[in-house]
Amino acid sequence: MLDLVTPRAASAVLVGRQSELALLRDALKRVRADEPAAMLVGGEAGVGKTRLIEEFGRYAVAEGGRLLLGQCLELGEEGLPFAPFAAALRQVLRTDGPAAFDGYERDFARLLPELGRLTTTGPVDNPDRPVQSGPGLVLDAHRGYLFELVAGLFTRLAAERPLVLVIEDLHWADRSTRDLIAFLARVVRPDRMLLICTYRSDELHRGHPLRPFLAELDRARGVERVELNRLDREGTGQVLADLLGAEPTARAVDTIHDRTQGNPFFIEELAAAGDPQGCADLPDTLRDLLLARVDRLPEPAQRMLRIAGAGGTRIAHELLAAVAGVPEVELEAALRAAVAAQLVVADPDGGYEFRHALVREAVHEDLLPGEHARLHARYAAAIEAKPQLVADGRAPAELAHHWYAAHDFPRALTATWAAAEAAGSRYAYAEQGRLLERVLELWEQVPDADRRLGLDHVSVLEATLVATSTAGDYSRAVTLTRATLGELDQAAEPARAARVLLLRGRLLRTLGKADGSAEVRQAYALAVGATDDPGRPRLLADIAFQAARVDREEGARIAEEAMVAARASGRDDALTAATLAAGWVCGRRDVALADLRRAERLARTTGDSQTLVTALVTISDGLCELGRYAESAEAAATGMVEARRVGLSRSTGAFLLSNQAEALIALGRWDEADELCGEAARLDLPGVTGHHWLQLRAWLHLARGRVDAEELVTRALAFLRRPYFAPEMPLYELRVEAALLAGDLPAALAAAHVLLDQPLYRYPRYGWPALAVAARVARATDDAELWERVAVATHRLTARYPAELACAAEVSAMLANFAGFPGGAGSAGPGLSAGSAGPGLPAGETSSGSALSRWQQAVTAWRADGQPYPLARTLVGLAEVAAAAGDRGQAAAALTEAAGIAAELAAVPLAEQVATLRRRLGLRDGTVSGPEQLTAREREVLRLVAEGYSNRRIAQLLYISPKTASVHVSRIIAKLDVANRIEAAAVAHRLGLLAHGSGEPVTSG
Repeated sequence: MLDLVTPRAASAVLVGRQSELALLRDALKRVRADEPAAMLVGGEAGVGKTRLIEEFGRYAVAEGGRLLLGQCLELGEEGLPFAPFAAALRQVLRTDGPAAFDGYERDFARLLPELGRLTTTGPVDNPDRPVQSGPGLVLDAHRGYLFELVAGLFTRLAAERPLVLVIEDLHWADRSTRDLIAFLARVVRPDRMLLICTYRSDELHRGHPLRPFLAELDRARGVERVELNRLDREGTGQVLADLLGAEPTARAVDTIHDRTQGNPFFIEELAAAGDPQGCADLPDTLRDLLLARVDRLPEPAQRMLRIAGAGGTRIAHELLAAVAGVPEVELEAALRAAVAAQLVVADPDGGYEFRHALVREAVHEDLLPGEHARLHARYAAAIEAKPQLVADGRAPAELAHHWYAAHDFPRALTATWAAAEAAGSRYAYAEQGRLLERVLELWEQVPDADRRLGLDHVSVLEATLVATSTAGDYSRAVTLTRATLGELDQAAEPARAARVLLLRGRLLRTLGKADGSAEVRQAYALAVGATDDPGRPRLLADIAFQAARVDREEGARIAEEAMVAARASGRDDALTAATLAAGWVCGRRDVALADLRRAERLARTTGDSQTLVTALVTISDGLCELGRYAESAEAAATGMVEARRVGLSRSTGAFLLSNQAEALIALGRWDEADELCGEAARLDLPGVTGHHWLQLRAWLHLARGRVDAEELVTRALAFLRRPYFAPEMPLYELRVEAALLAGDLPAALAAAHVLLDQPLYRYPRYGWPALAVAARVARATDDAELWERVAVATHRLTARYPAELACAAEVSAMLANFAGFPGGAGSAGPGLSAGSAGPGLPAGETSSGSALSRWQQAVTAWRADGQPYPLARTLVGLAEVAAAAGDRGQAAAALTEAAGIAAELAAVPLAEQVATLRRRLGLRDGTVSGPEQLTAREREVLRLVAEGYSNRRIAQLLYISPKTASVHVSRIIAKLDVANRIEAAAVAHRLGLLAHGSGEPVTSG
């Protein structure tokens, strides 16, 4: 009889999870083979995620692996940052000792404070001090360094044996925990480590922060998502049989399955609550179902569970004893009853844990309002008196949580401020921002808030603004700038207001909402009058940086003013910032480089990490423009090391990544560049910060013929809808390139006209490549209007640096090959006399002579610049013109060299273009293939085909039969490897085979 059976509280068998367990085992096999792997295990509360992980964990350990466990706390977004990682590190410390941290105990103490007590080198601190930007505006960004340390530790542990890191309850994770998980899963990906994260899928409402996070992880290589479904009726029966120790009746299975809908935890709860045959009489609400077993406990045990429930899912014995305030004997008796009922379990650290978080939630929600406030106040008082009652580092967050839940707003205010400072010291800026938002919320509830915190409301707003913007929540930061400016007395504190205005302008520009010029002008007007502020010289330097983005001359003027003020102040940090600003705004990169290098040296000497990173951004950018690509890549790589060390990877470091990728693309090191762009993608950069790497990667994948190029191009071009960021030319250029490579000439033509509408002359560095791609469209379409616009634009652009000079030579060569424009087809070019300077070229750099000589000059210019891809592209143009001029040997040599470059770069479209041109010219492996050459008669026929004549009219003009004319046309189409007469005519245009001005009408036939 079932009513005589005493059921177990939890099933000892794993039912219905064989396929999911197999996936986890397969992932562990991949990890053993040095493949990165991560598993996201989702499912509703009680569906069996923890049970599955426990089963797999035993298997992983039995197979020689190492298991580390961490759990996110229910304190939520404003709770303790990095809690699961602290738990995992605590396990490492317990089993391996301090030696496992390889001498970095002081740094790891940010996550695991007890490590700080094990070192003898003094208090835990970071050698890099925060950068002061004014009252309340402090930037302390060293989180990237901490992430690298954690990844290095896991890498070392995994080198000894496969490591399985389990993070449970990800739906409760704070932002910093999610960021570190993303870093491990998408950026570093330690070898031989399997990362498993569990989460409740039923908790993920539309606005839940975990939803976009999971979507991003899904796109990473090696990441799989597993969703646990409820059990079917047969599975429910198996669980019941194991729980009851006997085969249940069909009615019992039906009843339990209908009530629980196959949720394993609810099956266990119903089975443990009483005879399954009578379970239909239980209350319908889930809360009552969860509390049914609690109500069967003795009253002292129920009271102890209510006290424990206010403390969280896990609670230390000493803390529970302090809050309960009962004799030890009574406490132990009550807890023993709860443990015997398997409502709580003892954990290895000497505390207690609710067997399921849902039970704790139900118990906690069942508290009366007064009881709820009193219990949380008792917890807060106990922790305040003895912080060691909670794990090291948890006291500030716990106090903030409990005083707030106790509705003691004055104490909650000070505790939350302390928790915010602690979060900032851990580089958990998102959590710091949320805690500071809580401080702002509590400010109105506490009349003497300024006295308690020792600062005014504006300072709290400024601190919240900095934390929020550092965390990348730029939209919220913009709102905070408006609130801060609304409270600041700009007349009394002009420098302070100027700093907020400058930050607001930068944020608006980053978000693509405005160019920030109005805010910069206001900031400058305030800075001019702030003569007594010691930070004024640096403020002026920052303003010069921002102003130069809109008006370089204005930026240069303010930079000079900053330099004068910095020299007068005698402050090293001001002189460094002013020197950097002067170098940045200088129009001549070659002249500015000396100033930039001087700023770099000063920043290193003074330990100003933020300025050092910014200096290396500008240096790498300037070296790239000067054509010193290897030096540019090296400077950017050096800067990125520093940016990671001080936690600037998602801000200034993003520009270093794209600068390095741009230099590597120029050098032909495309694989390395693509990897860097992938790293930038994983950083999930806010606003328009990431448009540069996206544009670079889209172009790179286009040039390689990758299948994902179209998606990347679409994403990159979406930035064109944000009007306030520059320069836009590379994106417009990308649109033209995409249309050209897709063979969509009408779209390429339309895009080229839009491209030429941009102010190319303002940015010659971007204007010349834009003009070159427009000229390629004109050459492909033979559009007279576009040819004319290209020719006119060349005279507005100046060329100074190697890539600009090479582009100018290439454009000049294409214009010379255009026979339909005055001065083309062998003349000096539009509006130029032979021997004069070519379009955009400085005096002495001539582009005179025939089309062939101009193409030769373009090839020489690209060789001097050193970029292999545009060199190969220009070699193809040279081969076409050389073949048209009858120099087939030169054409063959040019195509052979271009083919080699295309193969080395894996530039598939270019390689195909070279191969096609070889076939059309009758070249094989760089040699002339006699039988496949166009004969003189065939060239005549091709010219007439290109001019639109029918076979009958060609026969009349050449005095041959229509049948012979048809044969000639067929042979031409075959030799040129084209599909029809139209494509043959396009080839004739490119090879310069057309004779103009014949005056013959075009007939049809």
